[in-house]
Amino acid sequence: MASATILTLNGSQPSHPDTPTPSKETLQTAFDHTVFYLLSLWPALSVAVSNNWGGPDSADKRDWLAGTISTLFDERPDTDVFDIEDVLLQVMADEFDVEVQDESEVKVAEEIVAARRGIVGEGRLGFAEEVKGRWERRGGKGAGIVAGRPGEGDEVAEEESEDEDEDEDTEMGEAPRLVERKEKEEPEVDEEGFTMVKKKGKR
Repeated sequence: MASATILTLNGSQPSHPDTPTPSKETLQTAFDHTVFYLLSLWPALSVAVSNNWGGPDSADKRDWLAGTISTLFDERPDTDVFDIEDVLLQVMADEFDVEVQDESEVKVAEEIVAARRGIVGEGRLGFAEEVKGRWERRGGKGAGIVAGRPGEGDEVAEEESEDEDEDEDTEMGEAPRLVERKEKEEPEVDEEGFTMVKKKGKR
C-alpha cells in the first residue's frame, strides 16, 4: 500500500532522483574530445597521420584541426556541415597534401555538427560516450591522446597504402628509365661523345 501511495502521490508518477545537469564546461570538454575521436576515426586522416604525410608533427596537426573546429563553433554558432567540410578538405590538402576524393568528409562533418547539437545544445553526454566507445574499439586508450597508434582497421589501411605506394614506386621507377633511354638516343645524333660510340658500332 505504501508503494501504491507513492506512485499516485499528487496524481503523478514519482520523480526519480534528479541527475546532475552537466556544467557548460563539462559539455564543451566532451564535445572537444568527440571532435578528436571523430577525426581519428576518419580513415583518410588516420592514414595520413600514421604515415606522417604531414611531416613529423602530423599528429599535432590532427589535434590542432580538432581544436580549430571546436573554436569555429564558438566563434560562429551557425557553423554548418558545409563549413566543416570545407575546413576538412582544406586542411587535408594544405597540411597533409591529400586530396580527398571519396567524399568521406561529408559523413565526418555531419557527425561533428550532430555532436555539437546533441552534446552542447541538448546536454546529451551519451552521444560523446558512444563516439568514444567507437574510438576505443578501434584501438584508442581513453581520453589521453596517443599519437601514431592507429587501430586495427587503420593498420590494414596503412598496409594497403604501403602496398599501393610500392606499386606506384615501381611504376614511377620505370618512367625515369624511359627518359634516360631517350636522353641517350638524342646525343648519338649530336656531334659529341655519343657520336663516336655510334661510329664504332658501325665499324
